[in-house]
Amino acid sequence: MGQALLLKGGRIIDPANDIDNQGDLLIEGGVIAGVFPGSAPKERVAGAEVVEANGKWLVPGLIDMHVHLREPGEEYKETIATGTLAAAAGGFTAVACMPNTKPANDSESVAAFILAQAHAASARVYPVGAISRELRGETLAPLGEMRRTGVVAVTDDGQPVGNSQLMRRAMEYGTNHELLVISHAEELSLSENGVMNEGALASRMGLRGIPHIAEEIMVYRDLALARYTGRPLHIAHVSTRESVDLIRRAKAQGCRVTAETAPHYFTLTEAAVDRYNTSAKMNPPLRTAEDVAAIRAGLADGTLDAIATDHAPHSELEKEVEFDLAANGIIGLETSLPLSLALVRDGVLTPRRLVEVMSCNPARILGVAGGTLSYGAVADVTMIDPDAGFVFTEADIRSKSRNSPFIGWEMQGRAVLTLLAGRVTFRR
Repeated sequence: MGQALLLKGGRIIDPANDIDNQGDLLIEGGVIAGVFPGSAPKERVAGAEVVEANGKWLVPGLIDMHVHLREPGEEYKETIATGTLAAAAGGFTAVACMPNTKPANDSESVAAFILAQAHAASARVYPVGAISRELRGETLAPLGEMRRTGVVAVTDDGQPVGNSQLMRRAMEYGTNHELLVISHAEELSLSENGVMNEGALASRMGLRGIPHIAEEIMVYRDLALARYTGRPLHIAHVSTRESVDLIRRAKAQGCRVTAETAPHYFTLTEAAVDRYNTSAKMNPPLRTAEDVAAIRAGLADGTLDAIATDHAPHSELEKEVEFDLAANGIIGLETSLPLSLALVRDGVLTPRRLVEVMSCNPARILGVAGGTLSYGAVADVTMIDPDAGFVFTEADIRSKSRNSPFIGWEMQGRAVLTLLAGRVTFRR
């Protein structure tokens, strides 16, 4: 069973149980054994190892519902082992990995391989399967088989499902197998060959732009399918003002939709790619200041349900090339929490709301364990020092890749202890 562990004198934030107070958190046998306002009774915690929290936040383990771990097929960029090390260092106790591996996670065998590789990982790994065979958007993958293997959701992330009938069938059959359908919202006929946000800056740089409507048209279509079928839908990496408005209106009309955004979409604008900075090249691309403001507002009012990193590791081979040729994506597991804590300091989110969008809601949306400090729940816990100041450097990075536009940034707030079923996976 192991020695009991007492996290003493922290600010316990557990939205699932409406808790936000100073207290002690007791862990025994890998589960939550007690949440005590003030101090735990001495007789209750006798013999426990004590970790002084000293006012730091004690929250349910953070859950990232959108990462790329690259294994199988591109282990030179990332592996399940290195990706989950980075996750633990960022305060995450669970990640959901996208299916655009090589081969794609479109079958029982690939899903089983991922789960086998994750057996001794530093975070829980929830495989997300493909909607279509080989991510081609032509025929449905075997959703039932993948679900029985352990897949928790399906998406063709990295590619949209252009065929509306196929997307409809995915929603209908996916729900029958208790699989969430995740939309990569992109109209390829509008975005094809684009490399950054369409606008004056793209014109000045001589680069082909991706208009915001390339995202919004597909958001509208998938919301229409969700309304028509009555099935749930999750929209990934929301980046534009109009997408936020569409989702807000759909929710008001009773549509069963949830949505996520990423820290780079509420922190950076398209200006970050000036001087052809491939570290800030991604898809969907960074947008305008107005879009950033809308993303922040959507997180604050509940339109956007989750913050996910879209952690996308690439080696120098894919990034240190001409902008047109550079791969899309940035790493994010180790910068997500400090960038998100900036929203708390700015008054955009409360600490409680931050925990909701980074832990409670991802667990609920995916239908997985976590997101709570309830008695008897698995002891996945993150201790956060919201005041810790630091400069993010390459030396901080546990990922195999270094493709981050935030290297050299001064940041505030980070995870200082990560527990997976009561076991320390990271301690700062």
